[in-house]
Amino acid sequence: MNSQPDWAAAAQQFQKTATEQWANAFKSFQGFGAMPQMPSLDSMPMMPSLPPLSFAPEKLQELQQAYMREATELWNQGLTANPSSTDKRFASDAWSHNPVSAFSAAVYLLNARALLGMVEAAETDEKTKSKLRFAVEQWMAASAPSNFLALNAEAQKKAIETKGESIAKGMQNLLHDLQQGHVSMTDESQFEVGRNVATTEGAVVFENELIQLIEYKPLTKTVHERPFLVVPPCINKFYILDLQPENSLVRFLVEQGHRTFVVSWRNPDDSMKNVTWDDYVGKGAIEAIEKVREISGARQINALGFCVGGTILGTALSVLAARGEKPLASATFLTSLLDFSETGILDVFIDEPFVKFREQQMGKGGLMKGQDLASTFSFLRPNDLVWNYVVGNYLKGETPPPFDLLYWNSDSTNLPGPMYAWYLRNTYLENNLIKPGKCTVCGEKVDFGKVDLPVYIYGSREDHIVPIGGAYASTQHLPGKKRFVMGASGHIAGVINPPAKKKRSYWTNDKLPKTHDEWLKGAKEHPGSWWTDWAAWLKPHAGKQVAAPKAYGKGKIKAIEPAPGRYVKAKA
Repeated sequence: MNSQPDWAAAAQQFQKTATEQWANAFKSFQGFGAMPQMPSLDSMPMMPSLPPLSFAPEKLQELQQAYMREATELWNQGLTANPSSTDKRFASDAWSHNPVSAFSAAVYLLNARALLGMVEAAETDEKTKSKLRFAVEQWMAASAPSNFLALNAEAQKKAIETKGESIAKGMQNLLHDLQQGHVSMTDESQFEVGRNVATTEGAVVFENELIQLIEYKPLTKTVHERPFLVVPPCINKFYILDLQPENSLVRFLVEQGHRTFVVSWRNPDDSMKNVTWDDYVGKGAIEAIEKVREISGARQINALGFCVGGTILGTALSVLAARGEKPLASATFLTSLLDFSETGILDVFIDEPFVKFREQQMGKGGLMKGQDLASTFSFLRPNDLVWNYVVGNYLKGETPPPFDLLYWNSDSTNLPGPMYAWYLRNTYLENNLIKPGKCTVCGEKVDFGKVDLPVYIYGSREDHIVPIGGAYASTQHLPGKKRFVMGASGHIAGVINPPAKKKRSYWTNDKLPKTHDEWLKGAKEHPGSWWTDWAAWLKPHAGKQVAAPKAYGKGKIKAIEPAPGRYVKAKA
């Protein structure tokens, strides 16, 4: 290895390659959705491009020296080199026992470190660097030697041990997934909505063209006089909150003596291609609130919004406040964004050209396909949620085990184009919801400063969809008495953490300074689930105990069909 690479030329090539990689990533992920049916890049004049990059000579020299030092060491080791055992893709003994595979993995990891080093060395603005980092990480994940049978030592070993059966099974798995249109993360044949997921007993008591409202059967002789309404995200189906009896937040509420209602969003089809954000707020959250009050006879209720459901609920409360109405005694926001100043990795997709493109494409009608949304969210963690299953399903011929959470994750939902385009511009791009009077929804000016009620705000520490700082930011815009709690783990696992499991922990701090970092300095850690803390907070807001209802609905509002209803069973 006597000749050294020209790192100035390498930097120029890196800029060219990175720009191409970002364009390809953008084409693939098209802002919250892979879009294989999109036109070519050349026919899309508003495609974003990376601005010119520059590199400080001393940083390039430092990278060059580090690369040459590690490459020389690797070359001297030859086929005795071993990949890092800390990378689970190459941790198996099969890799260390196969010299060619081990060497290819070690070279891959070296080049990956060099590429990421060049990203960090690039002198550009932070958003461009984030785009660059995302594109390089996607390329790195896709080009790993573990993804190719010719280099994957584990897959080769299994093929030999099974006398080729694993390869045959892998081809069957590939054909199956091509037919169903997505990579299998679990054995989907083992689940059926209403049979072994979403099984808490209840009935649909109201429906319109956008939602079904489910009322659940009480499990206690008495219930709190103020019922509880759950507004789940419309980007996924509600039964993430009711997967199995032992991890169901819905069942937990019912067991705590709350008369519980849940919104089940309809999975949009072409008949809903003109539905707007106003419809989701008005015909969704607001109409659900009104029906729960009508059924229960309660002047006020309690409500919860999860993820985008929290954004919808917060907007609905602002609309109602502008009308002089205060139908809620308290609100809970789980991993929700009202302030979109901090949006994490999703920010790499959002800029003015992209949002304009989406507005022109579907702002006046159309659908954002659910599978496109699901693909993009998976590629936010490509090694864990994409390539891991490509390797297991196709190279090793394995059938992924049954897992209710991953079944739900694969049960995608569409979004109406006008609603989606409005959401992109007014939240992720312009962050208009926190600007008093900037947005008009359902004929009213949005102002969170008028949403004066007790609120419980929860964020997950390792959430990559709603970063913990973004979840905390809601405390700075809602004027009522607030409690903020941080849970361990991520967007879903942090939320779905029943007390009986005695897993993880949560943090509390009664003081609410301006930033989450300041809040965390004074926070106290508690073992177990945040659900117990929330239940204790909610109880005083739920009112006195009254006899549990013996039938669903009230008067002319009667049960339409058993829970979980038709809407949740519709496929995208």
